Amino acid sequence: MNSTLVSLSGVTKSYTRGKETVQVLEALDLEIARGDFLALMGPSGSGKTTLLNLIGGLDQPSAGSIAVDGQRIDQLSSSKLAAWRAHHVGFVFQFYNLLPVLNAQRNVELPLLLTKLSASQRKKNAEVALDIVGLKDRAKHKPNELSGGQAQRVAIARALVADPTLLVCDEPTGDLDRKTADEILTLLQELNRTHGKTIIMVTHDPKAAEYATHTLHLDKGRLVTEAA
Repeated sequence: MNSTLVSLSGVTKSYTRGKETVQVLEALDLEIARGDFLALMGPSGSGKTTLLNLIGGLDQPSAGSIAVDGQRIDQLSSSKLAAWRAHHVGFVFQFYNLLPVLNAQRNVELPLLLTKLSASQRKKNAEVALDIVGLKDRAKHKPNELSGGQAQRVAIARALVADPTLLVCDEPTGDLDRKTADEILTLLQELNRTHGKTIIMVTHDPKAAEYATHTLHLDKGRLVTEAA
């Protein structure tokens, strides 16, 4: 099995604002190993979230190639990319993005609606994912009945429910107090070590980065240093 899960070659991303072209990432080369837990750091505007979105298939590069598990995702049509994301990537965001009208179990089931699983199988998979994050007893609670840490655990369960190859986390502890943040980071670390999940996490928090296997720094769209 190839030890490289994510491979970027010459990846450039630019946006046009009126007559101006803004370069966010410039000729970036990067390899991420299978089973890694990578913290992605850098100042605001350095391209961290853009890079995360490219790897997660939420955006496409202006130039260069991106391969995940041997699949060139930069060459996929938008419909094929959506199908690829549904099976291979779990997303965790800063503000949870849970639907307030649905209970925890139904929120976790959402990504499975894009699959061919039966309703009973979706329910079973959601229960397993909630159990992994320690919230099986909160399955019937709606988001407003959960603490911030519990809501983020539900979001992580939702990211896990389709058993993705890759977890991408954008400031997953940015809205949490230190104690709760440490609990979420410990959970991510456990998912990496015990369940073998490859995790890429954007964070501004050096303490959060300490939970990762290693840290990668971006500045003005370029890779500047890599610390073990």
